[in-house]
Amino acid sequence: MGEDHPRAAGPARLSSAVEVATADDERLADYRALTDVALRTTWEPPHGVFIAESELVIRRALGAGYSPRSMVMAPEWLERMSGLIDAVDAPVYAAPYSVLRELTGFNVHRGALASFGRKPLLSVDEVVAAARRIVLLEDMVSHTNLGAVFRCAAALGMDAVVLSPSCADPLYRRSVRVSMGEVFAVPYARAAAWPAALDDLRDRGFSVVALTPADDAVALDATSYDDDARLAVLLGTEGPGLSRAALARSDVRVRIPMAAGVDSLNVAAAAAVTFWVLGRRPR
Repeated sequence: MGEDHPRAAGPARLSSAVEVATADDERLADYRALTDVALRTTWEPPHGVFIAESELVIRRALGAGYSPRSMVMAPEWLERMSGLIDAVDAPVYAAPYSVLRELTGFNVHRGALASFGRKPLLSVDEVVAAARRIVLLEDMVSHTNLGAVFRCAAALGMDAVVLSPSCADPLYRRSVRVSMGEVFAVPYARAAAWPAALDDLRDRGFSVVALTPADDAVALDATSYDDDARLAVLLGTEGPGLSRAALARSDVRVRIPMAAGVDSLNVAAAAAVTFWVLGRRPR
């Protein structure tokens, strides 16, 4: 993959979509080896690129103000997405499914992919300045869970997300797809220092609510906060959960009471339950 991306002159139009016959065409370099997580996560952020998959997610990325670099789709999707294509100032390529599969490394069932330029990452100060409910994620490395947490945050009254330095990339293709594009709707920032960021947020007036299955934690349904209270819901990585250092900086540790001998929930499911109880209700 080269750093420079070929661009077509002028707006893309349905009649001017360019047919591509081989997967090694350099005009499609942004889409190469999308299933190689190590390659994509080390290449995309430094080059200011992310990939959106499916018509819905592409439309949401455009609606959120991200600038398209190019689009590639199976030929039958050209007519279906003609209105969107006509409005996009970026090259549009058409390729058969066999070429798309060889190019990306998977079966492109949703028919359409787009490459977008990233926006400058917001600072923690910017995303929490006016927030009352925020999500803190410590070392969450599953792109699937990360996308699901963003979708839950958008749906259940959370205002922003703060990531620890080692968290996965919210704009990685799988995170974007699982979130159904909600990663574009929820402001997020990546903390420069961890767990020191928790102390900074407490100094700003946030109460840090750490989610843990520990028996001595307060039951979630026994908690109560006003809508105007500033809460930071702290969730840990898959498996090990929160670090001792993060737990030590929390104001309260809460647990979701379990039945039938189940010891815990998947972190995304636990996030949904917690956001429902602690999130701000729509008025």
